[in-house]
Amino acid sequence: MRLFAVINQKGGVGKTTTVANLAYALAERGKQVTVIDLDPQGSLSASLGVETHGMAGIDEVLMDESEINDVIQLARENLYLVPAGSKLGQIEQMSEGSSAQAKRLNSALKELEGQDFVFIDCPPASGFLVISALYAVEEVIIPVASEYLSLHGLSHLMGTFQMFEKSLGKTFKEWVVVTRFHTRRKLAQDVYHALIEHFPKKVLSTPIRETSALAESPSFGQTIFEYRGNSNGAEDYFSLATDLLEGRTL
Repeated sequence: MRLFAVINQKGGVGKTTTVANLAYALAERGKQVTVIDLDPQGSLSASLGVETHGMAGIDEVLMDESEINDVIQLARENLYLVPAGSKLGQIEQMSEGSSAQAKRLNSALKELEGQDFVFIDCPPASGFLVISALYAVEEVIIPVASEYLSLHGLSHLMGTFQMFEKSLGKTFKEWVVVTRFHTRRKLAQDVYHALIEHFPKKVLSTPIRETSALAESPSFGQTIFEYRGNSNGAEDYFSLATDLLEGRTL
């Protein structure tokens, strides 16, 4: 079972979009996939069209009130969802969570059986929930929009990972996904090549092109494959799944 946290402290870079569509692409290939909505806003659940209002989720797992297998839901064939839960925001406000509390997610994931991939959709922050995710995973996916400020923030984020690696005594496998890529914009091309230069063998081969369909599909509770299966977005996320399976990088 491969465990991923999808992280970027900057919002609007396509974390939730990447989790939903990458997970769906892998599930379509027959892989058993679980996604965990670790963002109190619950955007991942909404993107998959799953009604979770008033339902228990990962919040109760982290508070040691429920087992993960009691709150998991079938979202699509081969694709399972652990929703956020209404109390997740309270947990994120914790300023001094103990290491034992932070490790609850790690323990919970060990209870999942028969899964090939687990993706944790993290909030755009660096608080307790992100720390819990980093305790639990071996790999991180970092979506980076093809714009200057995203590139600037990535250096800081990589430094944060190094700090965690030192304190946790572990090394993360880091994958960078270029999102919101405009093929004809010079700035996008410059950022893309800068990422490849500064993070060799970490940038997955397929950039995700900017397309209106990717922005529209969550409002219908659908992945890009269901909403517009012949779009650039569907083509790119299918290719990105291959990148991850085969370790294709630039």
